[in-house]
Amino acid sequence: MPKLPVLRARELIKVLHKLGFGLFHQVGSHAQFKNAKGIKVTVPIHGRKEIGRKTLKGIVNDLDMTIERFMEFLN
Repeated sequence: MPKLPVLRARELIKVLHKLGFGLFHQVGSHAQFKNAKGIKVTVPIHGRKEIGRKTLKGIVNDLDMTIERFMEFLN
């Protein structure tokens, strides 16, 4: 299993857009994205701070996707 990279929120949001997610709600520094199937994902947006690996793993799990499949969308 490949190791998850450390990403910034902007990079993660680009991947979410590739996967068909769109912003539907934001409160403060937490943005919620939703796709046509109704899957919701919350992304912490804290300026230039990086998203930790554990948080990113939780987001990938919320996407109902394997880490390998997620890594394909990063490249």
